[in-house]
Amino acid sequence: MRGAAIVLAGLILTAQAPSASPLTAQQVITNVVERNPSLGTFEAHIDVRLHTGIPFLSPTLEGTTYFKRPDHYEVVFTKVPPYAKGFEKLYSDIGDPANWEKRFVLTVAGERDYNGHRDLVLNLVQRVKGQIDHEEVLVDTGRWTVDEMTYHYYNGGTITLQQSFREEGGYSILSDQHAIIALPHVPRAHGDAHYSGYHFNIAIDDAVFTEKQTKELGTQK
Repeated sequence: MRGAAIVLAGLILTAQAPSASPLTAQQVITNVVERNPSLGTFEAHIDVRLHTGIPFLSPTLEGTTYFKRPDHYEVVFTKVPPYAKGFEKLYSDIGDPANWEKRFVLTVAGERDYNGHRDLVLNLVQRVKGQIDHEEVLVDTGRWTVDEMTYHYYNGGTITLQQSFREEGGYSILSDQHAIIALPHVPRAHGDAHYSGYHFNIAIDDAVFTEKQTKELGTQK
């Protein structure tokens, strides 16, 4: 009986104990950024296929993605038609959480089921108002990866980018992305991106991350 009483008392104390404080948006971002603490830099090839159902509006994009700790991330497309230039920013935004606090007001907006597990939902509102009303980010707090980001435009359009990851070289790295594009007056489209040829902890010139250099590299043939 005494043992049972001790167990019961323990259960009562556990039930009465305050629950752990919920994570703040800033803590979530910190954990995402620090997912691979020993990864200083990387470079990888990105191959994007867009599908609209219209042959001349289904471009192929190829380029390179660069990362340099603490907060440098860039996607530079070296093969992209003029009408697809806007997609460069789409693929750069989701991979750059270290800069989100500078560009957005961040709030935690609950949880959501995603592929058999629960994800934390972050709401991002631009500090400098643009065409996007807000962005919604789903974070897997078990792996600290960004599973999905949805851009909600003022005109009612949305773009959703879903991500999957793989283990390589001892790191959790981005493997594939799937984009669902639903914008007014634009054919409903989807796209798939694959990342390959990773090189880890190599020297990367800071010039790669400047706006001027990005524009020049993005128009090279």
